[in-house]
Amino acid sequence: MQRLPRPEAIDPRILDEAAEWLMQLSAGARAEDHRACERWSQSSPEHARAWARAQLLLNKLGALPPSLAMPTLNRAPDAGRRAALAKLAAVLAIAPASWGIWSVFQAQDWMADFSTAIGERRVLRLADNTELTLNTATAVDVHFNSTQRNVRLRSGEIMVQTAHEDAAVYRPFSVNTLQGQMEALGTRFSVRLDGDTTHLAVLEGAVRITPERAGGAQQVLRAGQQASFTEKNIADVALADDAVIAWTQGMLVADKMRLADFATELSRYRSGIVRVDPTVANVRISGAYPVGDTDKALAMLVSTYPVDAMTRVRGRWITLVAR
Repeated sequence: MQRLPRPEAIDPRILDEAAEWLMQLSAGARAEDHRACERWSQSSPEHARAWARAQLLLNKLGALPPSLAMPTLNRAPDAGRRAALAKLAAVLAIAPASWGIWSVFQAQDWMADFSTAIGERRVLRLADNTELTLNTATAVDVHFNSTQRNVRLRSGEIMVQTAHEDAAVYRPFSVNTLQGQMEALGTRFSVRLDGDTTHLAVLEGAVRITPERAGGAQQVLRAGQQASFTEKNIADVALADDAVIAWTQGMLVADKMRLADFATELSRYRSGIVRVDPTVANVRISGAYPVGDTDKALAMLVSTYPVDAMTRVRGRWITLVAR
């Protein structure tokens, strides 16, 4: 198999600027805006490379989704638009041959019924009084009719507290991902998407898992149990407790967690990159860290453990190193 060439690295700040210009010009900018963008793109070879990628992406799409339009370049974007801008810059950072994943970004975030930005949490009260909590960078669709209640998790993580329905009008409540269906049997549970794997943790009641392509095989998880599954298989059942939904209280709970795994988790709540030097990747940490203030979480970490947080790109790039 022929190996695809790796893209030439471009400064993340410049990719951010290219993404912002792309959003601006796609919204029907004035002639002077186009001239300003041309001056920006010609100001350095790296600017030129970033803008070439942006134009190639636009040619592939035909147009950006209308929800990304920015009336003026100087407008302060809201949280949702900042998240969209960050994703657009991330797409510009990858090889053109891999830009098929753009359709996934577009479908998951900008076309969903409800979504959250990076670092945002949102609580929804559905039509049947079910409480649905969305974690950071999450997108869902909700479909209720006379026979069923269904939530489709496109990306991210949710916590569900199902509402009681009278037997006379009972409609099954389920959550679907690409890996399969989870039917609630009167319950409180969390669902998280991680690549091609779905993770389910049941806090109350029970939930029936039916993988998409497992020939009808099913498994029921009961309160205090959790398991991961793909479209074909269900992994071994493990114990679960309320720590798995600490994020609903704005906390990340670590119990002898590898520093590398902690950084991966914290990155979900922070725009930019958090990486770990290999020399401290296996340091074990414990504690409760606020995901609503990741700077504070990092300050708590370095005040407790023998690590430092080195910052670059105006705080967008954090590297945890040995002190």
